Amino acid sequence: MILFKNIIRRNLSSNPLILGIETSCDDTGVAILKGKQLVSECLSTQMKVHLHLGGILPPLAQDFHRQNIDKTVKTCIERAGIDPKELDAIAFTNRPGLPLSLIVGTRYARYMSRKYNKPLIPIHHMHAHALTPRMERDDVKFPFLCLLISGGHSLLSYVKDINDFILLGQSLDDAPGECLDKIARMMKLINLKQFQNVSGGQAIEEAARMCKEPTDKYYFPLMLKFYRDCQFSFAGFKNVTNKHLRRERKKLNLPVDQVIPDYPDFCANLQGAVARHLCYRTQRAIEFCEDQHMFDNVEQRTLVVSGGVACNDFIFEALKQMCETKNFTAVRPSRKLCMDNGIMIAWNGVEKFNRNLDICPPEKIYDLDFYAKCPIGESYIDKVKEKNLSCKWIKTPILKPFRRQ
Repeated sequence: MILFKNIIRRNLSSNPLILGIETSCDDTGVAILKGKQLVSECLSTQMKVHLHLGGILPPLAQDFHRQNIDKTVKTCIERAGIDPKELDAIAFTNRPGLPLSLIVGTRYARYMSRKYNKPLIPIHHMHAHALTPRMERDDVKFPFLCLLISGGHSLLSYVKDINDFILLGQSLDDAPGECLDKIARMMKLINLKQFQNVSGGQAIEEAARMCKEPTDKYYFPLMLKFYRDCQFSFAGFKNVTNKHLRRERKKLNLPVDQVIPDYPDFCANLQGAVARHLCYRTQRAIEFCEDQHMFDNVEQRTLVVSGGVACNDFIFEALKQMCETKNFTAVRPSRKLCMDNGIMIAWNGVEKFNRNLDICPPEKIYDLDFYAKCPIGESYIDKVKEKNLSCKWIKTPILKPFRRQ
């Protein structure tokens, strides 16, 4: 045991060679990093399978992981051209996520640890998303504000350090990616050839891009308008969508499997409303942090936007314009790193290894378990509510056509 700790200490000053394994949801992601340098990566995706099934089925996702994890890890190691004995540690997602998926990655990480006598580093999936830009950019320093928006999460947090997060707000119901995917299915966009092989959120973004000038035909109210906190709500967008679609199909005598003719206009209004909701809640988070002096003496004030929905250029541009007015810099990872992947897990492993955090030696690996639900950090949600901040909303140019809402 003492010898093992000494090995870790000797490697802390070098660029550690870390294998990352991600199995929190439906994709099996594996990567090897040497410090910030990507050595190799391999991703086995289930996206098209679940797309045509109308959503992620946990038992099916687990079967996919079981069938692919060994091959994916071995392919990644072969591409790296290394012997697994050269690894300094193995990082793996153990929280939060689908239990049936997490258990596959956890068991495989234990197997690798036993076989090659390597320490394990358990990774919080949402922490990994938040910290990924630090691998690609040197200017993302602690503390920073982070908006995580994906198919499973919507979180606003203040990030003080690698393992030190403060939760400012989260979704009261659906996640934004989940909402957009469900609405795309309600609209039957998958029946259009150009959208048959993309996610629902991407289909809505591409359809909205086809709209040159949004009309006021499709009204979406501002969600949580009278709640002075940083919480989110996206379920209402589905209810409003259902009313619009029923009205249009009845008026035009359309069957339920046919897409309404002016779907680009609808998607543009929906996307604008979602972006505005995200901007307003994030603006209040910024103003709360300012009120609490949480960014005093910080040279560059940064908002990290990560998760699958961060790939949406319209939403990111709206957040970026809002941030510029508040003297913040909005950044996001490269597109492929916004999605679930092994690189972000390996990078979180690198940061933890270099700080000697959460490193579990092989003889202790069965003390590590997986958790379907896990807080991102200490909650300040009640403190934000108690502050009851009234904000003067920033009028960003990109959201100008949607202010009527």
